[in-house]
Amino acid sequence: MKSFINALVSVILAVTFCFGFWVILDHDYDWSAIAPYSGNLFSGWLVTVGISLAALVLSVIVAAVLTIGQLSSHRVPRVLSRAYVEIIRGTPLLTQILIGYYLIADAIGWDSRFGVGLVILSCFSGAYLSEIFRGGIESISKSQWLSARAIGLSEGQTYRFVVIPQAIRRVLPASAGQFANLIKDSSLLFVISVHEFTMQAREANANSYATFEAYLPLVMGYFILTFPISLLSRHLEKRFSYEH
Repeated sequence: MKSFINALVSVILAVTFCFGFWVILDHDYDWSAIAPYSGNLFSGWLVTVGISLAALVLSVIVAAVLTIGQLSSHRVPRVLSRAYVEIIRGTPLLTQILIGYYLIADAIGWDSRFGVGLVILSCFSGAYLSEIFRGGIESISKSQWLSARAIGLSEGQTYRFVVIPQAIRRVLPASAGQFANLIKDSSLLFVISVHEFTMQAREANANSYATFEAYLPLVMGYFILTFPISLLSRHLEKRFSYEH
């Protein structure tokens, strides 16, 4: 029964993919309609690259702070960090963007759409990365912690030489997936009028009525950004691999 279900799902996915691919190939493209907006699309892509790279760095910093807080032996930072992670992960990013810009940023007089979007995106992704980091660290068996103590390593040395090298290898696949999601999530910043890639594609489509011609570059542009992350992840996995 299980094999039948798997085969049925595979057939459905194959038919769906072939139909979509046929529709794309069969479309009568008119690239001249979208040509006047090519500069806007490229500038939007550059904005997406910039905000994604900056958010990637900031989200790792946020995640590191939250991870330290969640693993802290003190109750207050542990509870606060955990509460933050649960609230962020339990609410939609779109809602956080709207509340963050139109309520919080407006209340403090911060009107930089790019800056607010960057902070919100980083805080959102940082919560997910924190759970990945925490899970990777806590997956290290207690026997290794005890062995490190037995040979005289301090807590800091245990983290540096025993825990973190193994945790890095374990969290790489999930972290790479989260980094790719961060890039794609940046497309939601169009709701606060950040002129990133998706917003430029939407405007090009609205003005030219050339839907395929406007959104196919969007697909390729995001793929160009996310595919290298997958390759880098695989490279780092091999580099940090070890014999069992």
